Amino acid sequence: MNFSIVFYILGWILRFEAAFLLLPTVVGFCYTERREAVSYLITALACLVLGVLLGRRKSKNFQLYAREGFTSVALGWIVISLMGALPFVIAGDIPNYVDALFETISGFTTTGASILSDVEALSHASLFWRSFTHWIGGMGVFVFIMAILPLMGGSTMNLMRAESPGPSVSKLVPRAKDTAKILYELYIGITLAEIILLCLCGLNLFDSMTTTFGTVGTGGFGTYNDSLGSFSPAAQNVVTLFMILSGINYSFYFCLLMRQFKNAFSIEEVRWYLAIIFGAVAIILIDTHDMYSGLEESSRHAFFQVASIITTTGFSTVDFDLWPQLSKTVLVILMFIGACAGSTGGGIKVSRILLLFKTIRKELSTMIHPRLVKKIKMDQRNVPDEVIRSTNVFIAIYSAILFVSLLLIGVDELDFTTNFTAVAATLNNIGPGLELVGPTRNYSVYSSFSKFVLMFDMLAGRLELFPMLILLVPSNWRKY
Repeated sequence: MNFSIVFYILGWILRFEAAFLLLPTVVGFCYTERREAVSYLITALACLVLGVLLGRRKSKNFQLYAREGFTSVALGWIVISLMGALPFVIAGDIPNYVDALFETISGFTTTGASILSDVEALSHASLFWRSFTHWIGGMGVFVFIMAILPLMGGSTMNLMRAESPGPSVSKLVPRAKDTAKILYELYIGITLAEIILLCLCGLNLFDSMTTTFGTVGTGGFGTYNDSLGSFSPAAQNVVTLFMILSGINYSFYFCLLMRQFKNAFSIEEVRWYLAIIFGAVAIILIDTHDMYSGLEESSRHAFFQVASIITTTGFSTVDFDLWPQLSKTVLVILMFIGACAGSTGGGIKVSRILLLFKTIRKELSTMIHPRLVKKIKMDQRNVPDEVIRSTNVFIAIYSAILFVSLLLIGVDELDFTTNFTAVAATLNNIGPGLELVGPTRNYSVYSSFSKFVLMFDMLAGRLELFPMLILLVPSNWRKY
C-alpha cells in the first residue's frame, strides 16, 4: 500500500468538503441563524487544516493502482462523513454524535434514512447541508475532484471504477478527466432544470433547491415531516419525472447529446428499466384503485412511489405502508432491483438483474444441449466472462451482507418486517422501509450498535460493496 497517495487524496477530499461546508454557512447567515452558521464555518476550517496537513506532501511515485483506488474511495467516504456530522452536533440540531453520523452517512450515500422525528425543527443551514450531501454523493465526490483537478493522469480511472455505481465503468471519452467533466455537466444541467421547474410550480428557492438535491442525487431527505406530501400535484409530477430521469444510465444522455440516437435507444438496460416502472405502476394501480378519489390521484401516487423506490430516492407522497400487501411486495422487490448502472441510483442495478437472468437461461440451455456454445449478449455485444464472474460474486457478497446484517440487528428484538426492510433500505440506499421504519417513521428505534451496522450497509451499498470489504482484508494494508 502506498500510503502517501492515500493521504494526499484524503487531503484533497477534506479541502473540497471545506468548500462545500461554506454553502450551509452562507445559508445560515442569510436566515440569521448565527450559531448554526458559525458551526459550519468552524467545521469548514477544521476540514481545511486537516486537508492541508494530509496533502502537504505529494508522493514521488504517483501511480494509482486498484488497491490504492479502492482504499482511498472507502476511506474518503468515511472521512467526509465523520467530519460532515460535526456541524449537527456543534449547532445542537442533532446532539448525539452517533445519530448525527447516521444522518450524514445516509446523506452522502444518498440513502435518506433518518433518525429525526421532527425534520422541520432543524435550522435552514442544517436542512440545506442535509440535502446538499445527497447532491455531493449522487455523482460522487471523487468524480467531482477528477473533473476539477488533474490528480493522477490516466490512473484516476481506478478511482472512478471504485466509486461509480454499476457492474462496469467505461469512459465516455478517451480521458477519465474529460469523462468526469461530461458527467458533472450533465448532472448540473439536470439539477438546474429541476430547480427552475419547481420554482415555476410555486415552490420557493430554498425548497426547490433542497428537493432537487434529493431528487437528482436520488437521496430522499425532505425538508418537511410529510416528505413531499404537502407539495402540489404539479410539483410532485416534476419530482417523479426527474427521479426517473436520474435513474437512467448517464451514457444514455451522452449519446443523445452526441446525436447518437440509435445507440441511446438501443441500450437494453434503459428499456427494461422503463418497462419495470410501467409494469409496477400497472399492478399498484389495479391493487389500490379504491383507495383514492380518481385515476389522476391514484396514478400520481403510484408513479411517484414506484419511481422513488426503484431509483432508491426514498421520497414519499403517501404512507405506502398502508397499501395492500401486493403493492408493498412490489415495492420491496423494486428495492432490490434498483436503478440503471451509471446513474445516481442504488440497488443491485437493472443490468445485473438482466445478466443474472441471461446467465440462468444460458445454464438451462447448456443442460439441455451440452454441446451448445452460447455467448451472453448485452446491447448486441458479447459480455466478457470477467463481467459475468464479477456479477455473480457481487450477488453472493450482497446476499451474505444482507443476511449477516439482518442477524446482527436482530439483537434489538424488533419485528422481522422492520428489520428486513431496514437492511434492504440501507443496503440499497433507499431510506424508508416498512412497519417501524416506514415512510412516516424513522430509524431512531434502533440501538447504537444496530445503527453502526446499518451505516456500514449504507456505505457498502453506495460503493458497490468491494471498497468497504477491502478495508477488512489485512493484506491490503501491507506496504510495497
